[in-house]
Amino acid sequence: MFGDFLRFKSAGGNRRFSLNASDIYPCVKDKTVKTGFDRHYVYHTAWAARKVKEINPAYHADISSSLYFAGIVSAFTPVKFYDYRPAEISLPNLESREANLLSLPFADNSMGSLSCMHVIEHVGMGRYGEKMDYDGDLKAIKELKRVLAKGGSLLFVAPIGKIAKIEFNAHRIYTYKMITEIFGDLSLREFALIPETSGAMLFGQEAVNKSEQENYACGCFWFVKN
Repeated sequence: MFGDFLRFKSAGGNRRFSLNASDIYPCVKDKTVKTGFDRHYVYHTAWAARKVKEINPAYHADISSSLYFAGIVSAFTPVKFYDYRPAEISLPNLESREANLLSLPFADNSMGSLSCMHVIEHVGMGRYGEKMDYDGDLKAIKELKRVLAKGGSLLFVAPIGKIAKIEFNAHRIYTYKMITEIFGDLSLREFALIPETSGAMLFGQEAVNKSEQENYACGCFWFVKN
């Protein structure tokens, strides 16, 4: 690294920028053949943004998902973003408010377009300062179902694998069967899977089959309230 610095310095001198050894900021893991990315968060937010575009609601409410998702979707649909720890962000068509997923500040059957993605698996684990509760995820899901309007859409994302387990205090991993049973009173419009290590998103039965071979894949569910 220091040899690279000296070669760079001798080639350019200090003609336009200050260039000192005290300002070295080593980045040693970026010389890769391909651009790496977080498969869960790039694919599931891209999937969900396309679903919001398809649903085309007057506005979309998101509960604690990726702020990147809320910011991008607000470019074409007004978004209200709610989090236990509200974000100080200022963008057109984006509101950031405080909300507790275990007691959402919405009336029953009031939210027509709702998302909660890569969130439920953490609820009650204490990771983000919340009270520990083994069944916190089930209580949060009950709240999502309560506030979802009849005919409304819920975009739900969680880790999916062949074995349901907890990796404390990071997250829970669910099975496809477990999620569909928990949400059994809603209709499943679409299921997509982001495989853990490689490959594009899978859909339908192919996604279900693949989920039974994975350890920590990402399941994307589009539910509609009957």
